[in-house]
Amino acid sequence: MFDSPLDFFSLVIAIVAFIFARKAFNQAAALRARLDLMETVASSATAAGPTPPPLPAQEAPIAPSAADQIRIETTEEESPPPGQPVAPPPMPDIPAAASQPGPGFEERIGTRWVVWVGGLTLALGGFFMVRYSIDAGLLGPGVRTLLGGAFALALLASGEWTRRKESISAIEALPIANIPAILTAAGTSVAFATVYAAYALYGFLVPATAFILLGLVALGTLAAALLHGPALAGLGIAAAFVTPVLVSSDKPDFWALYIYLAIVTAAAFGLARIRLWRWLAVTTIVFALLWTFPCLQCGPSMVGPHAFHVIAGFVLAALLVVCGFMFGPPADEGQIEPISSGSLAACLAGATMIVLASFHDDAAIIVFAVLVAGTLSVAWRAPAATGAIGAAAIFVFVVFAEWAVRGNPDMLVLPGGPLPGICPAATDGSVSLHLITAAIFAAGFGAAGFLAQGRSVSAIIPVVWSATAVFTPLALLIALYARIAHLDRSIPFAILAVVLAAAYGAATEILTKRDNRPGLAISIALFATGALSALALALTFALEKGWLTIALALMSLGTAWISMQRPIPFLRSLSAILAGIVVLRIGYEPRIVGNAVGATPIFNWLLWGYGIPALSFWMASVFLRRRGDDAPLRTVESAAILFTVLLAFMEIRHLVNGGDVYASAAGLTEVALQVCVALAMAIGLERLRIRTGSIIHNVSAILLTVFAGLATVFGLMLLETPILWSTDVGGVFFNLLLLGYALPAVLALLLSYAVAGRRRAGYANTIAAGALILALTYVTFEIRRLYHGPVLTSGATGGAEQYTYSIAWLAFGVILLGIGILFNSQRARLASAVVIALTILKAFVIDMSTLTGVYRALSFMCLGLVLVAIGWLYQRILFRRQIAPATAPVAQPGA
Repeated sequence: MFDSPLDFFSLVIAIVAFIFARKAFNQAAALRARLDLMETVASSATAAGPTPPPLPAQEAPIAPSAADQIRIETTEEESPPPGQPVAPPPMPDIPAAASQPGPGFEERIGTRWVVWVGGLTLALGGFFMVRYSIDAGLLGPGVRTLLGGAFALALLASGEWTRRKESISAIEALPIANIPAILTAAGTSVAFATVYAAYALYGFLVPATAFILLGLVALGTLAAALLHGPALAGLGIAAAFVTPVLVSSDKPDFWALYIYLAIVTAAAFGLARIRLWRWLAVTTIVFALLWTFPCLQCGPSMVGPHAFHVIAGFVLAALLVVCGFMFGPPADEGQIEPISSGSLAACLAGATMIVLASFHDDAAIIVFAVLVAGTLSVAWRAPAATGAIGAAAIFVFVVFAEWAVRGNPDMLVLPGGPLPGICPAATDGSVSLHLITAAIFAAGFGAAGFLAQGRSVSAIIPVVWSATAVFTPLALLIALYARIAHLDRSIPFAILAVVLAAAYGAATEILTKRDNRPGLAISIALFATGALSALALALTFALEKGWLTIALALMSLGTAWISMQRPIPFLRSLSAILAGIVVLRIGYEPRIVGNAVGATPIFNWLLWGYGIPALSFWMASVFLRRRGDDAPLRTVESAAILFTVLLAFMEIRHLVNGGDVYASAAGLTEVALQVCVALAMAIGLERLRIRTGSIIHNVSAILLTVFAGLATVFGLMLLETPILWSTDVGGVFFNLLLLGYALPAVLALLLSYAVAGRRRAGYANTIAAGALILALTYVTFEIRRLYHGPVLTSGATGGAEQYTYSIAWLAFGVILLGIGILFNSQRARLASAVVIALTILKAFVIDMSTLTGVYRALSFMCLGLVLVAIGWLYQRILFRRQIAPATAPVAQPGA
């Protein structure tokens, strides 16, 4: 479709100019319509004067107009009493549609579309003329280029001439058809295309000359936007930042590129400041940041030009964009302005990328530190840019965290050893510079965050300062500890953490004594949280690796306690966030301390690594519940239950598998213990939820019950059942059968009574049925243990064994019936009926075919006697209890 790149590029430029122009003209049209409406209403109000008194009937005009006739009739009907002034009639409402009728079809065509299409046609006409001359061979490349330039100059001159004629003419120009702006946009588009064609198609211009000319056209377009509106500004800024892409060279000069971009950025920021075009400032910031990416792969040798680019952008943004600072727009008091903060944050993002791409080159680190210091200085004087210090704190952490993760020689420091002489000569400068920079950052953010309290009428500004004052030093301390001490014990870092905690504690104490100011309470809470965090880090640095999990859990508890003293919602969320971090920590390494977990049952690192956090979260949930039930409380409650369950399960795995918590298979002992623990915890949570009403306790109790049920079915009854696999169950009565079936049956029965009347009947009955199945299984397996020894799969089943099963099941059913009668429990009587029914079924299906001789006779005789006895019990005891006592007959009168 396009024979050359010039055709496509020309069409794109023209369409972009058309879109920008149409948007600007629509906005101007709406503004003009409002002004016309206001003028119409004002003129109507001025023309309406006091209504004259009505004329007598004989003095009225003979042929009044329609309006006069209406006024006369109204006056006669509502004539006031004599001696009272006549009030003027109310001014009628003038609807906007009536005062400013919308343009008709003909007006739209003649005043809008014709002009817009005409401007687009002029631009395309210049491009097509060049194409025609190329196809026909009429003119040489030089003449074509000159004609294109002449046409561009003619369009620009026409635009300026029409603008001046309209400004001195008595005839008001139509804002919806801004002819000067359209002509100027077409002229700049043709000029841009002409210069690019002279460079790219014909080779008349060297890259440097083409680069300069294209830049001048773009800057001229921005300058013309001062007179012609935002359409030209958008066209100019797009052309200015696209020019370096269009002009390429085998040996690019990055200094020339970034000097050019600095000039373009200055022009765009200046225009945005003069006309207060926020969109232009944002567009310039985005384009300038994007131009930081292309050459980052060039390595440390390109730090100089890149550093100039971000420094120039930072200085220009501070001078022209930041509200209330130097030449920027005026600022609202106590407000954080997004563009002011975003412009500085974008420059800091560019500096961060330079540091990471240059592998922490010394020059890049120095430039980054200078920009961070500049951000603090600008935000100190201009509160509108306070949001940038939050971004600065995050970027500082990113730089040092990446430096810590990148890796370091192992000889940098011995675990817990002293700091002097820790690094070899190859990395001496880098580590020293990072340590010095980190100390400056920690002191700068900390001091500024403390001194900023009470300087603003808004709460958000001092809170941001205090948040960065707490976050930055702690983050830097952790990053340095990870890099230098390799997360091992280090007394020097523990001492630094204690010093930091003392500083936060002093700041908290000083701020507490001050008069209440906006944001002071939140800042005090943040500094107090920082003190607790630093103390927890000191504990982590001084002790083994696993204490980090404990320290974070204790931080969550401390934050919850502080939230009681200072009822600030942020502290509740912070406690929940810390709990979430601890959960993620154990997800990374469930053993807490790796292979050093220890082999001692129960009293090993799992007890401390899971038990202390569980206790901390339970206590934190108690503190948080005193001020309401919300998402942070539920998060902490979930963490408390999770750690309690994991503590029990991990200790069981550790105990059963000889310290190997990553064992591939689970035996009958492990599954039995897990089922018992799950049922016991479910009972406790069922009792607890009645008192707290917590949805977390409610759901957790159900989940533990479901887990116990699934583990019973698939573990105890299928995968680990000793009747199918050769498992040594141990002694006669005190064995795995007691642990795996009898104890779970008792716990399931207790759980069914715990939920009876508080949950649906089906839920409780299902649990009770599970208890019955487990109990009957235990009875059966114990009998088999008596006949076959500790391995239940060995040997054949004899007649005496089958008879014993029947007698035991029958006795079990009778015991259940007795319990049901004694305690008037319908559930126990129903369970008895089920067991006896199973016994009857066994007698007729199994005993009749397998038993012989005296065992078959005894089996049926005992079963018959028991059934008769049961019938007698139901008739004589249960049935009689249900019959109401007969009432004495009433004596009849006269009897």
